[in-house]
Amino acid sequence: MARTIAAIQASIITAKAADPTLSGLTSTSNSAIWLLWTWVVATCQWTLETLFDAHVAEVNTIIAAQKPHTLQWYAGMAKNFQYGDSLVADADYYNPVVPAHQLVAYAACIEQLNYLQIKVAKLSSGTLAALASAELTAFTAYMHQVKDAGVRLVITSGAAEVLVTTINIFYDATIMKSDGTLLSTGAAPIPVAIASYLNSIPFNGVFTYNNLVATLQAVPGVVIADVALCQSSAVAGSGPYFDCSIQRIALNGYFVFDTINSVFTYTAQSPII
Repeated sequence: MARTIAAIQASIITAKAADPTLSGLTSTSNSAIWLLWTWVVATCQWTLETLFDAHVAEVNTIIAAQKPHTLQWYAGMAKNFQYGDSLVADADYYNPVVPAHQLVAYAACIEQLNYLQIKVAKLSSGTLAALASAELTAFTAYMHQVKDAGVRLVITSGAAEVLVTTINIFYDATIMKSDGTLLSTGAAPIPVAIASYLNSIPFNGVFTYNNLVATLQAVPGVVIADVALCQSSAVAGSGPYFDCSIQRIALNGYFVFDTINSVFTYTAQSPII
C-alpha cells in the first residue's frame, strides 16, 4: 500500500540526518532547497508506489476472472443464492447482499462422470430440510446463470436419509436401568447420542460405523455396544435399505435417526477390568 507523501518525506529527512555529509543541512525554512528536494523526491516515490498498487489490483482482478472455478466455489455460490432477488446485470452477485434472503444453509458439490452434482438443504426451525418446489426451481435457474459455460449441473434437494439400527447394549447396572435410562436423571441417552453424532457429520460427509460405535461407547453406563444392524433408507420404515455397516454418504447429504423402527436390547454387564 502506498505511503503518504509526508511519511516518505519524513523517512528521507531521517536518512539525511544520519548521513555525516548531509547532516549539516539544518535549515527549517519551507523554502530551503534541500527541504524542497525531499518533497519532490517524496512526491515521485509516492506516485511510483501508487502506480504499483494500481498494477497489483489490476493483476489480481485478471487472476480472479481467469481462476478455474473449484467444487468449493460452486458450493459457496449456492449459499450466496437470495430467494426472490435478481443478480446484478451481467454479473454473478447480488447488490445489496441480504442475508435474510439467503435460502441455502448447506451445500456440497460433487464431481460425477460428465457432470457436477450439487446437493443443497435449508434450515427450517433449526432443522435441515429440503427446498420447496418453487425454491428449488428458482435456485436451479440461479445456478445456471452463475455456472461456467459448458458445465452440466444436476441439482438435488431432498429429505434426510433415515438411519435404522439394531443395537445390543451391555450396561453397568449401577448407572443405567434395563430400559436404557439413567438412574441419576431418568433420561435415555442412547438415542440422543446417536442423533447428536448424525448432526455432527458435515453436510454430505461420511457416516462411519466405527464412529457410531465410539459414540455409543462414550455414553455413561455403556460397557459394550454391539451394533447388530445398521441401515438407512430414504423413507422411515420403508425400503430400499442401504448398508451402513462400514460407511455411507447420505443421498441428500444428511441423516436423521429413526427412533421408532430402531431396536435396542439392554443386558446388565459387570464392568470390564
